[in-house]
Amino acid sequence: MIRAKTYVDLNGREFVVDDLDADERRLLQNIRRQAQRGPDWNAFDNNWLPQVAEFYRRRGLRRRQTIETAIFQIAQDLSSRLGIDQGKTRRADYRDELADLIQARFKSQGEFCKATGLSTDMLSHVLARRKHLGIDTLQSALERIGFTLRIVPRTKAAKRNGTHASSPRPS
Repeated sequence: MIRAKTYVDLNGREFVVDDLDADERRLLQNIRRQAQRGPDWNAFDNNWLPQVAEFYRRRGLRRRQTIETAIFQIAQDLSSRLGIDQGKTRRADYRDELADLIQARFKSQGEFCKATGLSTDMLSHVLARRKHLGIDTLQSALERIGFTLRIVPRTKAAKRNGTHASSPRPS
């Protein structure tokens, strides 16, 4: 059985490159070549973003649809890897995901704390990157709101895509 060509992003999500049409594969190949040259992070973004936007605009996709495409998400991931490698951003960790979860699903940090049983003081320290939650504490808190932890093969993704970084966050 022949295995489909895939791209694994820094979060462990797989994109099946073989599912792209010929024009999309060419565009992706061009973007990947650009990234492999190691350009300045901002220059790379200034190049790939308009390319992808114009490509999908000609296909009749709106911006919201474009950002959901595999090409956009892979290019964004390549950009993240460049930014991390160049020291312009940092790797994300569980605290960034917690902050995103709180912002997306709760009216406030206090509401999140009430739902999870975490203290507001502890959450404040964790989100400020001064402390960590114990894994048992984090798992228990997440279970109370219908979430769970998962482990993804970052090393495998990094080897497959030629880098060692994980999801970026502003430094």
